[in-house]
Amino acid sequence: MEQYRTHGKILRGLGGLYDIRLISQEYHATLRGEKDGEDLSETSPLGGKVVSCRARGVFRYHKEKPLIGDEVCVSYTDASFTSSVEDVIPDANGTGVVVSSILPRRSALIRPPMANLDMLFVTMACASPEPIPQMADKLLCIAEYHHIAPVVLLTKCELDPSRAEELRGIYEKSGFPVFLLSERGAEGADAVQAYLREHLLRGQTAAFAGASGVGKSTLLNALFPELQLETSAVSEKTERGRHTTRCVTLYPVSSDADCPYLADTPGFSALDFEQFDFFGKEDLPHTMREFAPYLGQCRYTNCSHTKERAADCAVVRAVEAGEIPRSRHESFLALYEVLKNKNSWDKK
Repeated sequence: MEQYRTHGKILRGLGGLYDIRLISQEYHATLRGEKDGEDLSETSPLGGKVVSCRARGVFRYHKEKPLIGDEVCVSYTDASFTSSVEDVIPDANGTGVVVSSILPRRSALIRPPMANLDMLFVTMACASPEPIPQMADKLLCIAEYHHIAPVVLLTKCELDPSRAEELRGIYEKSGFPVFLLSERGAEGADAVQAYLREHLLRGQTAAFAGASGVGKSTLLNALFPELQLETSAVSEKTERGRHTTRCVTLYPVSSDADCPYLADTPGFSALDFEQFDFFGKEDLPHTMREFAPYLGQCRYTNCSHTKERAADCAVVRAVEAGEIPRSRHESFLALYEVLKNKNSWDKK
């Protein structure tokens, strides 16, 4: 029986079943008794298709788990598809389609749980639900640490225009691209789409992350109406959003094999604050981009930039002078308190 291999990208995963878009047009047929050096590369009959399959059991043995966004090697046999190649049999008695290996990752995050992310749109509503800058700042720090390009999206700006302008001032001063959008995502979506076209390269992935109810799915619908993602209103009683998106899902923006991808991610609440991916407290100052001009200028080389006097700490001095937004330094202090209690062996 012939064994075939091709490459794909995981678009979605739920209950151990993965939706994989096959992006390679080539496969290698391994025949029993094949001769060494024999070239068996041919055109894959599944190229461009999306298949659903499971991962090999060896991943559980090595305590590995495929992530959304992973580029993977997919194996299948000639019994895995019909002659018309319209129906694919997922993992049928070990003879169907299966994820056989995970290709090297550029990055991997715990929340949102995905791999190979290139751009992160940190999304925060100006009202309903009330904005929580510390939660957004934590996502921005994680993106900076993993060399993922961060962008700030402020949604529902018409509900509180003054708050929208205040937040825009903070994040623009800190050096981030900032976009303002209306509650339904229509106003401002064109600017976001233009930014994506200019900065998101072929084969790269951008994710939209933030608290429940801030309008991530609404924005994606405005950007790409054909997606028709489910949305819901914020609860008037709790002022929290409902978890409309239940798992990370990648959406290819075109039919091209190497097209960019957009990711919608589940929202989260303040209770999840300490469950994010993290790093050491010594790395934290380098994830605050507005700190960069002042690092190395403090009186003491082991300065923590937390409780020091302005005369001794260049960062604290910049905060008091208004050169660093005070709310960003407050987020830094909160994150520092979390990270100083983390042990290196706790990292995942």
